[in-house]
Amino acid sequence: MKSKVYIETFGCQMNVADTERAATGLRKAGYELTSMAGEADVVLLNTCSVRERAERKVFRRIGEIRKLTTTTRKSKPLIGVMGCVAQLEGESIFRNAPAVDLVIGTRATDRIPSMIQRARGGEASVIDLDERQEGEEWNVSPAERRSPYIAFVPIIEGCNKFCSFCIVPYSRGREKSRNAAEIVDEVSRLHSLGYKEVHLIGQNVNSYRPKSQEGLEAYQGATSFSRLLRAVAETGMDRIKFTTSFPRDFHPDIVSAIEEYPNLCDWVHLPAQSGSNRILKAMRRGHTREDYLRRVNGIKTSKRRLALTSDIIVGFPGETREDFEDTMRLVRECEYDQIYMFKYSKRAGTPAAQLDDEVPESEKTARFIELEDLQISIQKMIYESYVGRRVSALVERQSARSENDMMGHTTCNKVVNFRPDGAQAGDVVEVLVSEAKPNSLYGTLAATAGTGV
Repeated sequence: MKSKVYIETFGCQMNVADTERAATGLRKAGYELTSMAGEADVVLLNTCSVRERAERKVFRRIGEIRKLTTTTRKSKPLIGVMGCVAQLEGESIFRNAPAVDLVIGTRATDRIPSMIQRARGGEASVIDLDERQEGEEWNVSPAERRSPYIAFVPIIEGCNKFCSFCIVPYSRGREKSRNAAEIVDEVSRLHSLGYKEVHLIGQNVNSYRPKSQEGLEAYQGATSFSRLLRAVAETGMDRIKFTTSFPRDFHPDIVSAIEEYPNLCDWVHLPAQSGSNRILKAMRRGHTREDYLRRVNGIKTSKRRLALTSDIIVGFPGETREDFEDTMRLVRECEYDQIYMFKYSKRAGTPAAQLDDEVPESEKTARFIELEDLQISIQKMIYESYVGRRVSALVERQSARSENDMMGHTTCNKVVNFRPDGAQAGDVVEVLVSEAKPNSLYGTLAATAGTGV
């Protein structure tokens, strides 16, 4: 009987992609994947360390898994920690969580089967924090994808930016870009298999710089990333999204590429983090407020209506009321479709963790609420502007709000709920928006624009 493996994933899209890749390798090695932790012979937790709370959650989950498997099984399963917490904490995980047998770094995904064999062979505390090895490819089986219609396609991993608050360069390593021809081939295969949407993902997708231009020779563009966008668009994939973009590397030619290809979606995620030049400098973001606004202006004045989303941190060490007001002014000026807001969370090992003048937690909370209230008012105005308009949506699943409705995402990455009227998951449909909710749209099916498989 095949050994069963359960993988639980925390964190960002890169972690989801890593889980898909790990599952592909495990199944190829003869393991069976299960959705039940209690019946698994191997339990893997793919972890996130961007915020301290996420890291603490992992250790609580290890205890829960150990208790669950103790009560449901006669023999103890192997327990492994993957991902960013594994890369950062290393051998200390074995001391802090004695139930753990495997510590698997962010670039050891393809070596999990051999690590399991080592543990089963009697080796204690198996750990691998090394780089990817020559010949390890980015293969993901369609059977392991989270959706049969939408696929994450990593194009770059790691980060060279070293923002003072961020742990990612330490957990994910330096930037490494995939070969363009390999990416284009993967998207072409996905298109032939009936996928309707791909997300080109990475810590900073627009920092994409492959070692060679193989696969991009036929495409114009001011940067390797804008040339890659054109190459991927030429595959005929229905919808192409990308995230996350780094402001300093956001070239105007990216907007030009979007304008040229209808299948490049109407959405840009461009994290600002702060509207204060003083705080941006302390964050080591490498751009000023003025630099950022120039890029936003290029997005806002595009020939197409592009949705703009962002990340904002409030309460960074030393942030004064004036600094916060600069952020509020930036948000008013940019009129974001959505913001992912965070109260500053100290991460040990980052330069910001050494900064004095910590903003009191009560003040962080007050500023967070004030920014949230502002964004709610802006978002309400933007969402209401879609009422009476048609939007293209990829049908994904039954709506969480009603068993009579289906939900999908628009090309501008907004959630839309609607009565299906025969539409099924995987269809690309047009929805006439009749109502704007705080974080979603609602409407009626207007016409089928394409059919899913």
